[in-house]
Amino acid sequence: MKHGFPPGGPVAPGTGWPDDPADEGTPVARSAAAVVSLAAGAHGLGELTARQSVCRACPRLVAWREQVAALRRRSFMNEPYWGRPVPGWGDDRPAILILGLAPAAHGGNRTGRIFTGDRSGDFLYASLYRCGLASQPTSVAAGDGQRLIGARMVAAVHCAPPENKPTREERDACAPWLAAELRLVAPGLRVIVCLGGFAWQAVWPVLAGCGYQAPRPRPPFAHGAEAWADGPDGMPLLLLGSYHPSQQNTFTGRVTPDMFDAIFRRARAAAGLSLAGSDSASSEPAGDRFPEYQGNDVRAGSFFL
Repeated sequence: MKHGFPPGGPVAPGTGWPDDPADEGTPVARSAAAVVSLAAGAHGLGELTARQSVCRACPRLVAWREQVAALRRRSFMNEPYWGRPVPGWGDDRPAILILGLAPAAHGGNRTGRIFTGDRSGDFLYASLYRCGLASQPTSVAAGDGQRLIGARMVAAVHCAPPENKPTREERDACAPWLAAELRLVAPGLRVIVCLGGFAWQAVWPVLAGCGYQAPRPRPPFAHGAEAWADGPDGMPLLLLGSYHPSQQNTFTGRVTPDMFDAIFRRARAAAGLSLAGSDSASSEPAGDRFPEYQGNDVRAGSFFL
C-alpha cells in the first residue's frame, strides 16, 4: 500500500490522494463539448486542474487508463494507481511552460503527476534540478516534496494512451484544457518548451485559439528549434523544441544530459529567470521578479548559456 490506498485503481476524487485537486463534487466532462464548456468556465488553476483530473470525454482513453490501473505492472503490483487524467502542475505563475505528449501508463497514470515515476521523468527532473527549475533531482510520486521553480508542466493529452499514441480526435478533444491553462498563466509566461514532435504540433492551434500570432510558415520540429509568437498583449513568447526524454532517445544518445540542459538554460535566460534561482511563491510574474534581465534582446538568443 501507499498513502493508505489498496493496490490498483483508479482513485476516487477527494479520497486523500496527495495533491488531488478534485473532490466528489467536481463536474465531469463526458464529451468533447463538455470539455469546451467546463474548461472555459473554470475560475483559476485550482478549479481547472480539478476538472481536468476527472475528465471522461474520450472512451478509449478512459478504458485504457483504468485497465492499466487495475492490472498494473508486475513491478508495481502492490501499489495503488491514480488511473485518472493527470492535470497540469507546478508554479501557478510560471515563466516557462513545459509541454509533453501524455502521461505514461505506469508513470503519471500511476503517480498522478506528469513525468513522474518512470525513466523519462528521471531524466527530465534531473535536468530541471541542474538548471534551477526544480527543487529536487527526482520525482517519484505526488506529494514527495518536489516543486517546480518558475515553471509549470502540462500534457497535450491528459490521459495515458495505448502504445503512447493518442489519436488526432483525442488530442483535439483535450485541447480546450490546454488552452484554458495557457490563458490563465499567460501574463507571466515567456517560454514554452515542447518535448517531442507531438507536443510541437499540438501547441500551434492552441496558441492561435488564444490569440497568439504564430510565424508563417510554421517552423518544423527539431531539437533546439526556436520560434517566436506574439501574444495578444504584444509580449513575445519563445517556443523551444526538444527531443522527448524517452528511453529510446536517452539510451541511444540521441539526446544527452548536456543537450537537455542547454534547452532549459536557454529557456531560463529567455524567460528572464535569475540563474541563482527563483521564488515560486512570489506573487509577481517572473519577468518582474528578476529586473536585471529586462531590456535584453532575448529574441537574439543572447543568453544561450
